[in-house]
Amino acid sequence: MKEHLHLPIFKTLRDLADVHQVEIYVIGGYVRDQLMKRPFKNDVDILVIGSGIDFAQKVGAKLNTKVAVYKNFGTAMLRHNQLTIEFVGARKESYRSDSRKPIVEDGSLEDDQKRRDFTVNAMAFSLNKANFGDLLDPFNGVKDIQLRTIRTPLDPESTFSDDPLRMMRAIRFAAQLKFKISTATFSAIKKQRERIKIISKERITDELNKIIASEQPSIGFNYLFDTGLLQLIFPLMAQLQGIEVINGKGHKDNFYHTLEVLDNIAELTDDLWLRWAAILHDIAKPATKRFDPKIGWTFHGHEDRGARMVPKIFTELKLPLNEKMKFVQKMVLLHLRPIVLAQDIVTDSAVRRLLFEAGDDIDSLMKLCHADVTTKNEYKRKKYRDNFELVKQKLKDVEERDQIRNWQPPVSGEDIMQMFGLPPGREVGIIKNAIREAILEGEIKNNRQEALQFMETKGEKLGLSVQRKT
Repeated sequence: MKEHLHLPIFKTLRDLADVHQVEIYVIGGYVRDQLMKRPFKNDVDILVIGSGIDFAQKVGAKLNTKVAVYKNFGTAMLRHNQLTIEFVGARKESYRSDSRKPIVEDGSLEDDQKRRDFTVNAMAFSLNKANFGDLLDPFNGVKDIQLRTIRTPLDPESTFSDDPLRMMRAIRFAAQLKFKISTATFSAIKKQRERIKIISKERITDELNKIIASEQPSIGFNYLFDTGLLQLIFPLMAQLQGIEVINGKGHKDNFYHTLEVLDNIAELTDDLWLRWAAILHDIAKPATKRFDPKIGWTFHGHEDRGARMVPKIFTELKLPLNEKMKFVQKMVLLHLRPIVLAQDIVTDSAVRRLLFEAGDDIDSLMKLCHADVTTKNEYKRKKYRDNFELVKQKLKDVEERDQIRNWQPPVSGEDIMQMFGLPPGREVGIIKNAIREAILEGEIKNNRQEALQFMETKGEKLGLSVQRKT
């Protein structure tokens, strides 16, 4: 196993541990990822039998590197050659039923491996000279890697009752590694799911974001739904699930459609907030669902209703209430617009309006709409996507010609007031809106000269007289 310890830092730690007669190991994610041949993420966890802080400070002195100490957690961290190295003393833990904060005592390697969340994260490589590179795998983590399975080292029900966040972590690792969750572990999550209520929203959402950021997020969301966790942490999304049939007419299952859209968008972008837009694009369909005997199921206005729901959802999930939220809101509001364009004859006017409303986010919007085509009918799928290419070309052509993206009026309210000798008021707004509409409809070009001529004519129609040429 020595080939897995090729980084020079491991030999430095080995020699220092030998001098100070300290027993140390590299444990957790580094070991798992080395054995799986996954890309190394520059994070290394060092387990010290004794004081992790004391040994970290000795390493810091040797490397002439600053050490950050976290006494409350009994850990220390330093950075060296682009590596982030965290040191922790081996410990054993016990829990009270009303808290996920453990009672911690010093422990052995065996004690520490028992407290780890999953077998694939409980493996360790020895860093001492006598057995450098030996793998310590008491819970058959290697076998679980081969079986591609998430399993807890100890009884899963006790594990999740003690620390309910580990239920989210089990699903997150299943999504990130594309593993299955063992039957006993899955069953324990279902039984202990109500315990998630003692975990803060921030920590739940942190794990949720990691699931969303995975290569195939639907793996995690299917587990969240099937265990009943989603119904507790994000009930609005769970409510998308199901099909209702009246008079032989049913609608698609909007939960599984949303997961398809999410996986599709994940193939196109790593942008977390565009992935959130995929999750929320149909979130208002349950609230807007109606049955029309003539045409079947409708969801009129779900894009507008959904956009208005976004701030409350972000607030409840402790997501940022800034430009990221506004971006998601915009995507939800506009997600049908390119689809409508792709179904119809694309007019320059419609394209200008879409560019005006989407601004710099037009490319993201087109990705979302491309991902939203989930029909299994190959003819329809090809037709939609071919039409999207036409819309994208039209967007490019119109933008190059009319420069509507991030549009700024070629004349200002100040210009209008000066020309007609007006104070701020209703007439100024009417003329500004008329100029914007004339440009979007293609009646005049997007330049100051044509806008001024139009402004003069519009003012005269409103009974205003020119006081001063601008």
